[in-house]
Amino acid sequence: MSNLDRQSTPSLCGGRGFVAAEPVRELLSPRHVKLGESTEVRRLLPNLGRRMVGAWAFVDHYGPDDIADEPGMQVPPHPHMGLQTVSWLHEGEVLHRDSTGSLATVRPRELGLITSGRGISHSEESPRPHARLLHGAQLWVALPDAHRDVEPHFQHHADLPTVAAPGLTATVILGELDGAPSPGTTYSPIVGADLTLARGTQTSLPLDPDFEYAVLSMSGEAHVDGVPVLPGSMLYLGCGRTELPLRAESDAGLMLLGGEPFEQEIVMWWNYIGRSHDDIAQARSDWMNSSRFGEVKGYDGAPLPAPELPPVPLKPRGRVR
Repeated sequence: MSNLDRQSTPSLCGGRGFVAAEPVRELLSPRHVKLGESTEVRRLLPNLGRRMVGAWAFVDHYGPDDIADEPGMQVPPHPHMGLQTVSWLHEGEVLHRDSTGSLATVRPRELGLITSGRGISHSEESPRPHARLLHGAQLWVALPDAHRDVEPHFQHHADLPTVAAPGLTATVILGELDGAPSPGTTYSPIVGADLTLARGTQTSLPLDPDFEYAVLSMSGEAHVDGVPVLPGSMLYLGCGRTELPLRAESDAGLMLLGGEPFEQEIVMWWNYIGRSHDDIAQARSDWMNSSRFGEVKGYDGAPLPAPELPPVPLKPRGRVR
């Protein structure tokens, strides 16, 4: 799911001033956002006081939703620039179309990765017929300056590497974990992993002390470094860690997100990441008035119009810590 919030406001993100340089335990509560008539997501990033985790700039958790008698996910064609989108499912299926001509059905624990670069448009919808339940996360990765205008493309990886320990299976979504690299293309030092824990498991994951980390709870009840993290919440962990203690009170699903702190300041609005208000304003105008983002063929419906952009350029909001 992409950002369909019609009241979208620009956010200033990035910069090391927003990074906790030492280990911390900040439990982030979600903001509930309605997308369409029947879907509600829990937005964890950007969050009040916490804008990014490494290059991870946007995190939505949704479901599990019973869509047996509903259309399910129906996201019309819309644009992206300056970022990568990661579609990650625990239940259900999502049919992806984009303006490069890609067509793919993404299933649970398969990587659907869009690199928007200078500009792409895509749609997402539940297939017809579709599974009863829909449960997953939508995440964005900010592209660094050197790569934010790369050629747009889509990758679909059905087979991803795993790391196993007693009671734990970790699927490597992006980057590398414990020596296992994902085939997904990355443009900055980053890691994303899906963690499945059996009830009663007590273990530790190796971490890079130069990365900052957060853990999103997808299902069940787990303690992360001693903190209980319930579904739909996220624990920010800061930097300086070499391992992460985990304990599962029930069967549980988590997502580990991390990366080197993103030094460049970015402006994020609607479905765009730029470096200035002018970048964003130009992208909005191009979506409404030009062919920059291409055409999504095969979707039964009109493209999504852009919301109104506030006219006043953003100014830095100061440091979190």
